[in-house]
Amino acid sequence: MDLGLKNKTAFIAGASSGLGLAATEALLREGCNVAPCSRNRGRIDAAAVHLGNSEKVLPVVCDVTNEAHIEAAIDSVVAHFGGLNIIVTNAGGPPTGYVGDFDAKTWRRGLDLNLVSTINMCRHALPHLKRAAVETGLARILMVTSIAAKQPIPSLYLSNTARAGVQGFAKTLSEEVGPSGITVNTILPGFTRTARLRHLVDDIQTRTGQTAEEIEAEWAAGAALKRLAEPGEFAAVAAFLCSARASYITGCAIPVCGGYSKHVF
Repeated sequence: MDLGLKNKTAFIAGASSGLGLAATEALLREGCNVAPCSRNRGRIDAAAVHLGNSEKVLPVVCDVTNEAHIEAAIDSVVAHFGGLNIIVTNAGGPPTGYVGDFDAKTWRRGLDLNLVSTINMCRHALPHLKRAAVETGLARILMVTSIAAKQPIPSLYLSNTARAGVQGFAKTLSEEVGPSGITVNTILPGFTRTARLRHLVDDIQTRTGQTAEEIEAEWAAGAALKRLAEPGEFAAVAAFLCSARASYITGCAIPVCGGYSKHVF
């Protein structure tokens, strides 16, 4: 299937590893120009080498909790590739813990990382996306959240709260920008084999004394498919939602969780 992404341009946040890097790989395979970003120069340069360091790859250093960084990063992508069709908002997960474990400062940092960063990325991308919708017929916003936004996970208080906020923002934004031809969707990964998941396992081991195998088996048992996801399975759905083929999908929250979420809707 031709996804209609050849020579379109995508900015992907949090893309030095994990789900962000997997999404970048999938979009690049479809012919996109890709601008993966990370706050760490060494890590994003290593990701660019992994991606092939071609003229279609522009590694960008950007701390998404810094609005000035976001604005400069998006402007640099537009200047380099001549436009912007797709933005994939993404950031690492905040610390794990329970309600009494966090002070107000930690709550604010968690919301800045996963909610405010998403809002600011969309705000600064919108003028370019509106132009792309007119000039190319393809403009997409895809926000990476978590299945925790639908089904909160114990010990992920910060993530559960911030990701649910992203869902509300996305739904509201989809109504505003729909007449401009921009689609807005969220993608909700479940337990996927990434470095972030390994860190979560380590945190749970410290708290409970369970083995890594026991923790992963418990997660897998909660999914209808009885296994964890691979990053490429998430990335395939992300690429489709960014594509020309997904032109009539907007305002939707798409789980990629193997049936872990038990909600009917």
